Amino acid sequence: MRANLATFLDDFRRHGNAPALVAYRGNRRLVSTWAELASLSDRFAAELVRRQIPTGERVVLWGRNGVEWMAAFFGCLQRGVIAVPLDPAGAADFAQRVIENTRPRLITGDEELLRDLSGDSLAFEAFAASLPQPPFAVLREPKVTLDTPFQILFTSGTTAEPKGIVHTHRNVLASLDPIEREMPKYLKYERIFHPIRFLHTLPLSHVFGQFMALWIPPLMAGEVHFETRLQAQRLVETIRRERISVVCSVPRVLDLLRSHLLAADPDLPRALESAAGEKVWTRWWRFRKIHRLFGYKFWAFVCGGASLPPDLESFWNTLGFALVQGYGMTETSALITLNHPFKPGRGTIGKVLPGRDVRITEEGEILVRGDIVSGATWQQGALRANESEWLATGDLAQRDEQGQLRFVGRKSQTIVTSSGLNVHPEDVEAALGAQPGVQACAVVPLLTSGGTEPVAVLVFRGSQEDAQQAIVSANRQLAEYQQIRQWRLWPELDLPRTSTGKVRRPKVTEWVNAQSTANGAGSHADPLLALILSVSRATPQNPSDASRLSEDLGLDSLGRVQLQAELEQRLGITVDDETLERVVTLGDLRRELGLGGAPADSITPALAAQRTTEPGPAALPRPTHLITDQREAGEDDLYPRWPWSAPVHVVRNAFLELISQPLVWILAAPRVERPPNLRPKRPVLLIANHVTTYDVPLILYALPGRMRRRIAAAMAANMLRDWRHGRNLAPGLNWLGPLTWLLVTALFNAFPLPRSAGFRRSFQHAGQALDRGMNVLVFPEGHRTEGGLQPFRPGIGLLVRDSNTPVIPVALAGLSELKAQGRGWFRSGKLTVRVGEPIEFGPGESAEAITARLYDALAHLLR
Repeated sequence: MRANLATFLDDFRRHGNAPALVAYRGNRRLVSTWAELASLSDRFAAELVRRQIPTGERVVLWGRNGVEWMAAFFGCLQRGVIAVPLDPAGAADFAQRVIENTRPRLITGDEELLRDLSGDSLAFEAFAASLPQPPFAVLREPKVTLDTPFQILFTSGTTAEPKGIVHTHRNVLASLDPIEREMPKYLKYERIFHPIRFLHTLPLSHVFGQFMALWIPPLMAGEVHFETRLQAQRLVETIRRERISVVCSVPRVLDLLRSHLLAADPDLPRALESAAGEKVWTRWWRFRKIHRLFGYKFWAFVCGGASLPPDLESFWNTLGFALVQGYGMTETSALITLNHPFKPGRGTIGKVLPGRDVRITEEGEILVRGDIVSGATWQQGALRANESEWLATGDLAQRDEQGQLRFVGRKSQTIVTSSGLNVHPEDVEAALGAQPGVQACAVVPLLTSGGTEPVAVLVFRGSQEDAQQAIVSANRQLAEYQQIRQWRLWPELDLPRTSTGKVRRPKVTEWVNAQSTANGAGSHADPLLALILSVSRATPQNPSDASRLSEDLGLDSLGRVQLQAELEQRLGITVDDETLERVVTLGDLRRELGLGGAPADSITPALAAQRTTEPGPAALPRPTHLITDQREAGEDDLYPRWPWSAPVHVVRNAFLELISQPLVWILAAPRVERPPNLRPKRPVLLIANHVTTYDVPLILYALPGRMRRRIAAAMAANMLRDWRHGRNLAPGLNWLGPLTWLLVTALFNAFPLPRSAGFRRSFQHAGQALDRGMNVLVFPEGHRTEGGLQPFRPGIGLLVRDSNTPVIPVALAGLSELKAQGRGWFRSGKLTVRVGEPIEFGPGESAEAITARLYDALAHLLR
């Protein structure tokens, strides 16, 4: 067994400059190597030394997954300082209670989160500039042993006094050691597929998330890709583009991806029935289109964090994907049982792993002991040892003849009816979730005058009468004592959930006991309208389905982009840009989403098919992007990558230096004003006013050579699209359109930026260009200046925020005056190109505030 977990840093250094982490932030892809991770960890450990934070003290980590989070964590491991990871999706008041309980010497995390906390803090964004630089003295604390605590995980925020689970190095290494000993036998085969890439969708404040990011990948020099936007189309594209091998997720993500496939192929359920019992290679060939969709390197899901419904497990296994699932708890620091991916016990959580003692009590509760079990908790400001070596998990299970455990439910969630019978919510929820229209459900206790009874809370897509029929259909599958007699409709678009997708049952229970006893009753607030108003901040008078999104509900083009993101993040619904732009009223949007029981003839056939397809348990709304995103032929060519290739890059630079620059000097002779030594250390966004057709060459003329030779220019989408498809040009010249598009795209690295729809595709391309080291030029007015600087399109602020890079304003001065005087610009001596200083933006600035600052900066340059 390793001496301690800090020895993983030796592995990091051995892996060197191989990619270790890829974090997706906004429209950017941020890559860090193993060597960079080790170096940043050393710098954070040196910071702990500088602050004189000794072994046993606490440091709170509250931020998104990324290289800074891991560096802080491994820096703490080196010094024997106890890390206190917090869920980045958690509430600030809970984080403050944890801080008061643990009394940390330092709080580190995302700047946007830290501003709500009190205490000595250091933001992730400040690491590069603030942490000490090498060389360092000895950083690794020799007193760190296997039994040294290294982290405290707080599992719940529902009590006034949070309780933390304390993990030691031995707890984790007890699980890792057998894996590390066995792994060399298989690494010779791993070389064929190296590197193994893990798509990671869990917070690092979760033990399963830590196991699949911090401990397993370094053993094989695998890459960890952190993704927090759980939207089906984005996940599939990432898996294929990045050649992901394994997805690490909770069941909710698997359910989301299943819904995505079912929406795309209504015949898939019948094909799955036909494939039952076939050999794995036969099934792989039958569903080869789906494997092509995900990419041929992708082969497995590793699932944890919640129980996996049997039908969801069967779905992915039948498609020919390996599905590894296990059972564990925060208190056990790792898995207790594991379901073998190639010999699964259907509907079970697998067999007990070596090194764990597991016992099932007469009540069916799982008890476990072993080195993986935490021996202490943190309560009331101190570490307290557990009284018993046996951990009562609170989970109920049954053991079959093969030694597999079948999860029955949580002991604390079992509802004891007034008749004295036990109802396990999971059984009832499985029957409900199989009904059409049920998007999510939870069965919780309802307090009545006669005792406690189960009540079903539904997120339902359809009418109240349809919901009643779903209840009747579910009751036919349940025993008499399990049948649902009380039910409510949840007033929001989804049930409240934790960051791992679990329903927050206490919150649902509290809500349901405050409601009317009439079936189906609940708050009559419109959740879709509430979501729109939260984005637009409008206060409409008497809103209805006839209310117009723009004029009545205040949803501008930027608001529509933000609404898209909210629908994707909360529900997994994908509505493409063109469809959302076409929607006029609230009722139109409701029908596009299939919400509210819209009549069948008002819904597209594909959406109607989505509503009749039987979803699995707690299924999310069906994605619509494959239905509504009907792009014309060649549309994908508008966002090409071939201009980034080395040969085209050479040709473009030759054109710029030998033709474009001399021509601008001969024809315009503009005066150039720019800051001395303008050499940005990273790619930037450039914004400029739009005056003539020749603005791009004029701007490039004013930039330093290194900058202009690495430019991608955003141009009007409608113009590039017309050129590409040879239309809307002068009579008889349409045939020149494709050639014009080819030359402009190649020689100026042009890509489209739409005026009102299609922002996200354009932003993604801009982010990829920035990741390739290119500077991106944007004209935020959206059209040529007439009589002065025009208002900026609201999307520019969102682009800047997503790109997380400095912005340099560029002003074309003098042309407007010449046009107003009716004079030409040929060597007029009146044309000036002014380049401003780079502008930085904080992580918490809104898109609206960014747009306003940019407008003021460019207006100042023009003056």
